[in-house]
Amino acid sequence: MGVDEFPGMGPVDYLVLEFPGNRMTGEGLPLLLDLVERGVIRVLDLAFVRKDEDGSVRALALADVDGDGELDLAVFEGASSGLLGEDDLREAAGVLEPGNSAGVVVYENLWAAPLVAALHRAGARMVANGRIPVEDLLASLEAAEGGTDSQRPTAA
Repeated sequence: MGVDEFPGMGPVDYLVLEFPGNRMTGEGLPLLLDLVERGVIRVLDLAFVRKDEDGSVRALALADVDGDGELDLAVFEGASSGLLGEDDLREAAGVLEPGNSAGVVVYENLWAAPLVAALHRAGARMVANGRIPVEDLLASLEAAEGGTDSQRPTAA
């Protein structure tokens, strides 16, 4: 199955969101739902994983995460495309501090799908994509600002 079979599909990304002390307040959930409802993204997978104090890792069911009923995750029940497997969850848990949990979301960037389709019709194809980590972006911006300041003339 090649990329050409899905010319109208947008790029697919993932996020691993760590929750210190396993505290999931649900504060970001309305924003995620808004992105879905506006057709900006499509959630392909949503999973949760926990890293216990002894370093052991276990996947959490949505019901486990929403045990007290405060988080309404029912809308994401069944959000499993098969892209996210056990190995992926173990890898995600590898970056967690012991005693913390993480939500792992895999999503399609629907906003880009029409652009990808139009470019595909014109004979173009996506051959690579990537992401610049926020830390790298901030470091680059700070370096650029520092370079600008150091090249400014100083008053005598």
